[in-house]
Amino acid sequence: MKSRIKYTDEPMGKLRIVKDFLPSPDQLVLKEDKVKVTISLSKASVDFFKKEAEKNRTSYQKMIRRVIDFYTSQYQKRA
Repeated sequence: MKSRIKYTDEPMGKLRIVKDFLPSPDQLVLKEDKVKVTISLSKASVDFFKKEAEKNRTSYQKMIRRVIDFYTSQYQKRA
């Protein structure tokens, strides 16, 4: 069993909040036009997406595609 985190009321120094723009795995399911590409990914990444896809009853490829789409939309807004 993991040990519990003990929180204290101490100053933590200068903090900066970073917006979490990536969706949770269950939000990675939508249909859109697609273009076929070939890409090599790490085994760990593919295993993670396969596991999450199974939990959410969807395709791991759809989930990976949605992560890339969210990343793209985040940075297109800044350009």
